[in-house]
Order: sequence, then C-alpha cells, then structure tokens
Amino acid sequence: MFPKPIEQRSVGSRVAYNLALPIALLLWLLPLLAIFMTSIRPASDIATGNVFGLPSSFQLLQNYGEVFAKTNALRYLINTLLIAVPTMLMSVALACLTGYALAVYRFKMALPLFFLFVAGNFVPFQILMLPVVDLSVRMEVFNTVPGLVLFHAAFQTGFCTLFMRNFIKALPFELIESARLEGVSEFKIFWYLVLPLVKPAIAALCVLIFTFIWNDFFWATVLLQEDSSLPITVGVRTLNGEFVQQWHLVSAASLLAAVPPVFMFFLMQKHFIAGLTLGATKG
Repeated sequence: MFPKPIEQRSVGSRVAYNLALPIALLLWLLPLLAIFMTSIRPASDIATGNVFGLPSSFQLLQNYGEVFAKTNALRYLINTLLIAVPTMLMSVALACLTGYALAVYRFKMALPLFFLFVAGNFVPFQILMLPVVDLSVRMEVFNTVPGLVLFHAAFQTGFCTLFMRNFIKALPFELIESARLEGVSEFKIFWYLVLPLVKPAIAALCVLIFTFIWNDFFWATVLLQEDSSLPITVGVRTLNGEFVQQWHLVSAASLLAAVPPVFMFFLMQKHFIAGLTLGATKG
C-alpha cells in the first residue's frame, strides 16, 4: 500500500536515488539562484544581455540598500504584515469556534453546514471578482486595507473550518462529556480543554494561512489601487516603469518578500510538523 523506504531497497535503487536527489534539488533551486544572481548584479549587466552569466561586479549591499532607500518596499512590507496578520488571526479564531460547534454539537444542520464550508473551497475565485468588487464598493471598503482583510478572512474561513473541525472531531468525545458532567461551562471546555489539545493544529493552520495571504497577488490587485496601500507582491511591479527597467531591484525585493514566511515556518517548524501529523498514529 505504501512505497518501500529507500533504506530497504536494492543497492542500485539507493545509488540512483543518491544521484538523482542533488540533481532534482539543483533544478528546483535554479530559478531561486537565478533571481539571487540578478539581485546582486548591476543594472548594466541586464541591459547588455548578461542575465545568466557571472555578474561583472557584485553589488549585494548596494542593490538591497537601494530597495529600501529608493523605493517603497518597506511600506509594502508593512502593508503586507497589516493584511496577513489580522487575516490570520480572524480566520483561525473563527475557524476554532465554528469547527468546535460543528464537531461537538449534534444538530440536524451540522453536516449540511459543514458541506457548505467545504463546497466554498471549490469555487474558482476568479468568477467571484466582479461580485466581490461590487460588494466592496457598496460597503465602502474598496481600495482599503481593512476591506481586503475582511474579504481574505471570509475566503479563508471555509478552509480553516474544514481543517479545525476534522482535528477537533478526532479528539475523544468522552473528555468533553466528562467536563460537562463536572458542570464546566461550554466556553471553559472550549478554552481550557479543547484548544490546548489542538495547539499543534492551530500552529500549522497559522503558518499555512499566513503564507497564503502573504503570497496573494490576485485579490490585492483587484481590491487595492493606491500605491500607499499595496502589499509587497503587487508593489514590486511598481519598481519597473514604462521607460525604466530595474530587474535587479525587483529581484532583491522579491527575495526580501520571501523572508518573513520562511522565518515564520522555521520559527514554528516543530508545531507545524506536529500539527500535520496529529492523529496520524494511534497508541
């Protein structure tokens, strides 16, 4: 049913694996390496066609310094944090409450409501563009960061609820029944009993949602117009103009934009892996 571990395979298979792994890793990292090389080369190299060769001079500090000194990259990074962090908190908080209700309470509409949350994840977000823009204009939140946060939280709550409901459903129901018999209120059961048991799942969900929102390009392009409100994923486009091409700065800003999600993953790596493997074994 499951593939045999590489350690238990034949000698030829292990040798082929050891040879193929670094090649596959190099091919996977090649675009990232190309972007890094572009970010440390002078603009004259790109203008003369030296895109994939060695830089004529290395300008690591100069190029990355110009990203902050001559562009609004810092403002874009702050905007992205102001969008990603509140969205993550709202989505995960709502999902914990909704997932608890759908997993613990037994009422007729529990399963249809759960299917409704699941079905929302299969709707292509492109077809929602016009209704969302129209709704944001009617609510007077178009071209505002709070409006983007609101719609992001609404879109992500469905996936988060699916995630949390399944983890809470896997908990022994006898624990909740025992707490109820002791006279513990529902909120205290949720806060002091259920949430501590699903902390790894919450940590994994926070990392996933933060990464999703940080890397969002579509909705930020649709719902934001002013340069002062743009996140980094959209803001890097403004570094290139009609007559000025600054691909070295675009590459540097793109790599800087990738640092916070990577940092958050390594910061919560232990909880992230524990959350993904929670319930994978018994006993």
